[in-house]
Amino acid sequence: LSSARPDAVMHFAANALVSESMRDPSKYFRNNICNGLNLLDAMLAAHARQIVFSSTCAIFGLPEQLPIDETAPARPINPYGESKLAFEKILRWYDQIHGLKFVSLRYFNAAGATGKFGEDHRLETHLIPNVIKVALGQKPHVEVFGTDYETPDGTCIRDYIHIVDLARAHILALGAAKSEFYNLGTGGGSSVRKVIAACRKITGRKINIVEQPRRPGDPPRLVASSAKVKSELGWRPQFQSLDAIIESAWKWHQKFPNGYGD
Repeated sequence: LSSARPDAVMHFAANALVSESMRDPSKYFRNNICNGLNLLDAMLAAHARQIVFSSTCAIFGLPEQLPIDETAPARPINPYGESKLAFEKILRWYDQIHGLKFVSLRYFNAAGATGKFGEDHRLETHLIPNVIKVALGQKPHVEVFGTDYETPDGTCIRDYIHIVDLARAHILALGAAKSEFYNLGTGGGSSVRKVIAACRKITGRKINIVEQPRRPGDPPRLVASSAKVKSELGWRPQFQSLDAIIESAWKWHQKFPNGYGD
């Protein structure tokens, strides 16, 4: 940073697996908080003036009402969400004491693909790419964690947002006039079973499922209100439907069945 001397930094790096954070909380606090502090101090030394931070809807824990806006109580139920919330609080202090401006973007469920860019994790835990792997014959089945939630079909409900829309929000955040927090989602909730059904329709393939117990730390429902970011930054999601998000991922995985190894 000292040689680049940037005006602003986008901070994406983090450990981000809810289930792993329940098994190894120290890893999450050390990396997501302590290493984040190292970055902030390096930014101050390089005279950077703004940070755009990748936060998460996991800070909200079990929301009292849906959709979730920025005034909702932040009560994480897993160390991943707690680590992100702790860093948001640190950002407030660095702004107050050092004048380091920030925009914290609270992602809901990032998904989809575009061009050369899609989801290819060494340990894949995200639902849509795992379902697509089954459609491609790379996995025998997809696991459904929890079928007894208090939701219409018993499975978790999430708000899926396309990576292109997330990227656009980051660009807009660079022009923010003040430090702020924003929720990023489409405002539509889709259950695990609904996602699998949509994948069956779009791929035309059979998708076998295996039902598993709930994973510790998973809230039943997370759906965003993005009214604030729409009003203040002029952001609008281009990919409004679950089908459009899945279609983009399906095209990418067909073109790159081995991910970035292709």
